[in-house]
Amino acid sequence: MIGQLLAKVIGTQNEREIKRLRPLVAEINALEPTIKPLTDEQLRGKTIEFRQRFADGAALDDLLPEAFAVVREAGRRVLNMRHFDVQLMGGMVLHKGQIAEMKTGEGKTLVATLPVYLNALEGKGVHVVTVNDYLARRDSEWMGRLYRFLGMSVGVIQHDLNDQQRQVAYRSDITYGTNNEFGFDYLRDNMKFDFDSMVQRGHHFAVVDEVDSILIDEARTPLIISGPAEESTDLYYEVDRIIPRLKAGAVTRGDVKAEDREQLETTGDYIVDEKHKTVTLTESGMAKAEQMLQHRVVPDSTGLYDPVNMPLLHHIHQALRAHTIFRLDVDYMIKDGQVVIVDEFTGRLMPGRRWSDGLHQAVEAKEKVKIERENQTLATITFQNYFRKYKKLSGMTGTAETEAPEFAKIYNLDVTVAPTNRPLVRIENPDLVYRSAREKYDAIVNDILEQQKTGRPTLVGTVSIEKSERLSTLLRKRGIKHVVLNAKYHAQEAEIVAQAGRKGTVTIATNMAGRGTDILLGGNPEHMARQQLLAEELAEKLPKGEEKFVDDEEFVYFFHVDSFYRVRRPDWERVFSHFRRQADTEHEEVVTLGGLHILGTERHEARRIDNQLRGRAGRQGDPGSSRFYLSLEDDLMRIFGSDRIAGLMQRLGMEEGVPIEHGMVTRAIERAQKQVEAQNFSVRKHLLEYDDVMNKQRESVYTLRREILEGKIHLTEDETVDTHAYVLALAEDILEDQIDRFAGEKLELEEWDIPALIRDASRVFGLDPMALEALDLPSKGAEEIGDAIWALAKTSYEEKDRIVGGELLRRVERDIMLQIVDHQWKDHLYSLDHLKEGIGLRGYGQRDPLVEYKKESYTLFQDMKARIEEEIVRTLFWLRPVLNEDVPAVPRARRATTMMTNNPGAEAIPAFASARTAAPTLEADAPMPSGPGPRPARVGGDDVIKTVRREEPKVGRNDPCPCGSGKKYKKCHGAAA
Repeated sequence: MIGQLLAKVIGTQNEREIKRLRPLVAEINALEPTIKPLTDEQLRGKTIEFRQRFADGAALDDLLPEAFAVVREAGRRVLNMRHFDVQLMGGMVLHKGQIAEMKTGEGKTLVATLPVYLNALEGKGVHVVTVNDYLARRDSEWMGRLYRFLGMSVGVIQHDLNDQQRQVAYRSDITYGTNNEFGFDYLRDNMKFDFDSMVQRGHHFAVVDEVDSILIDEARTPLIISGPAEESTDLYYEVDRIIPRLKAGAVTRGDVKAEDREQLETTGDYIVDEKHKTVTLTESGMAKAEQMLQHRVVPDSTGLYDPVNMPLLHHIHQALRAHTIFRLDVDYMIKDGQVVIVDEFTGRLMPGRRWSDGLHQAVEAKEKVKIERENQTLATITFQNYFRKYKKLSGMTGTAETEAPEFAKIYNLDVTVAPTNRPLVRIENPDLVYRSAREKYDAIVNDILEQQKTGRPTLVGTVSIEKSERLSTLLRKRGIKHVVLNAKYHAQEAEIVAQAGRKGTVTIATNMAGRGTDILLGGNPEHMARQQLLAEELAEKLPKGEEKFVDDEEFVYFFHVDSFYRVRRPDWERVFSHFRRQADTEHEEVVTLGGLHILGTERHEARRIDNQLRGRAGRQGDPGSSRFYLSLEDDLMRIFGSDRIAGLMQRLGMEEGVPIEHGMVTRAIERAQKQVEAQNFSVRKHLLEYDDVMNKQRESVYTLRREILEGKIHLTEDETVDTHAYVLALAEDILEDQIDRFAGEKLELEEWDIPALIRDASRVFGLDPMALEALDLPSKGAEEIGDAIWALAKTSYEEKDRIVGGELLRRVERDIMLQIVDHQWKDHLYSLDHLKEGIGLRGYGQRDPLVEYKKESYTLFQDMKARIEEEIVRTLFWLRPVLNEDVPAVPRARRATTMMTNNPGAEAIPAFASARTAAPTLEADAPMPSGPGPRPARVGGDDVIKTVRREEPKVGRNDPCPCGSGKKYKKCHGAAA
């Protein structure tokens, strides 16, 4: 209440933010008379001038008014589009590293050109992130005309590009691409064996289009690069066969009291919680499952909950989820004999994406389709952790305000709502609530029939394919002509949605279908012209590689369904002008009728999706209206609406077929939606907390990889060495550990085990045991023993350097180190996957699973680092040089390992395929890529290396520790460093 009063007096935070931007808009407008008279050449010269001023110390904020004025003028000349004042505001919000919420039809694609141009002046690269390859390609060519006119280079990342083409794209001033491509390129770069084949040059500034879709909806699935695992798929089929034999128990909607839990246990073999989307076995279910899978239970174990049977219990839980929680034509579809996920927010198919943890295989077993082999993770990152790498991140969308807390908490992004260019006149009617779904659907069909009789276009939004088809069947029975758009008709999406504003049209669509396509009242003449030209066979299909978006003097180019076409300009102008006149006339008629009517068949779990549906009407000052129809049987009302809404209904009076229309009901439903949003945020945050643990470890491993590639490895905070010195430092540390273990100063003399020390030193350093025995170690003290063995080991390694030559040995060291790091990191990821599977059960022992995961993953990580260090030393010390001067150099190709990504568009690629190897002069089959080429520039974000100057003298690893303990620095305070 107090907040509302303050907002009325001093304005909301958003209003104050917009007020602060207005003087800058006035300043840009004042520059227009001086910018307009400039010739094209002078306008282009402004880019050089801005870059020089930036190099001389001017801040980007100081250049903003002039730079925005130049982009606005370039847009007017090149694209015939002049940025509105509200678009200038949107550009400023993006430049500040915030999210700009701009309504549908406000020209977000054009808005992005302003901050992108300004930040590209730094020369560190700007990434523009889109939701699919088509939009990346279209926008890079469409807006690319403006950038190129101003002297900027533009690149686009498509899934079929090779490394050389990607490097060119990333070295451009501005790079367009999808979130998947940017993320996978980052992971692949950290699996490369030389700098020549690395493609990205850092993470400086990114503008994310449809930011809510990418940073929230898609962020639930991490990016994974995987290789084939060795596990069999038979167990999935076996477990799937027992699930129908278990008796279904109670269905709950949220947490249950302990006293009620015992009662629920007696209702069946498993209990389903619809609210949290979980399913648990009861005692009887556990006994039945154990009996039916007795042959799979480990002998002499205490049952399914015995740790040794955890993998089997995990299979049972996933099979239960597949049967009880995941539904055909709602959560997934069967297409070409494969289970394809349907995105619950967009209603779009997600080919190539797979659920993790064996869930996808469990669904495949349920649907009796071929089970794809499980893959082992080679590299993975969540979108949250990838996008947080950017030094500055911004985004734009039509709906972000309802998710503002999540953007702030996860990405540190504020949301600013930009005003519309023309006043919004859409009428948002209160929700109508019915008792049953049958009554609700009857009312929806009657409303559609009424609208169609008047000739008013109607767009009907549903939450799933199943609901779309149910409504379509009802409309067919009543003889209502309509078009259905859902994941099954993905290719025609843009074409169908573009015509949803035509007179008398009825379009049924899953809530988010056709996002990014404007609905023009009276129809879209451009789309109608394309269809007519295809029907008249005047459009020529372009072969792969010759696709174009930008028209020239002779041809007009366009994309239709899944192909590119071109049409001779006279034919295009003849057909287009005809449909333009028709659409203009129809536009006036539809405006008179009240514009597009949006009809929602139920509320979605997230208010944002409802707002997206509403936003399809009333673009750019057009009239329109929206209405949502609900019933007490809808999932949202049933699971989250609580008894409060039902009680409210009884008080307001509810009869069959008579709806309740009241602001109190609408507010109660919005409260339920807020509950769900908070719960979904909590789930995403929980997953991120686990990934944050791995992220720190990933950064550490990738930093080590990069340092090995550069040949500058940090031993301590301010001491860097090359690979040769690093190997010797590791070897010295391992030897000291061996001496501490077998002949340390802290051990009594009778506890010394010199034979074991000789065996271990021989195993690790490849030394001859006879030579070690000849050193007469039992007669020496601990330090003398270390010095004697180290002299032998060091001489042995230095001899390799003398025989083979320093340059070749450095290359061998680098390649072997990288292979060992990659192999151990892959095994570590596998261990973490298994740790995550059972960690939730620690909660039953009153221990926080996250804390337990952090502790155990840290231990696993420390063990991995120790294995890496020992394996590097052992492998390199055991290498034996072979002198063979007569043999000519024969290049050998590295054996390619097939890698898979969970990117819908990406093809399988061979790992390390681009690395080349020199003629070996060592006995081990060690791959030796060519030396590193010019190193990509480090810019922005986490890639920045800061130089720290210190006043104190540098402490060497083997110097006495400054703390005065008497120990060497590396064994005391240097150990932590």
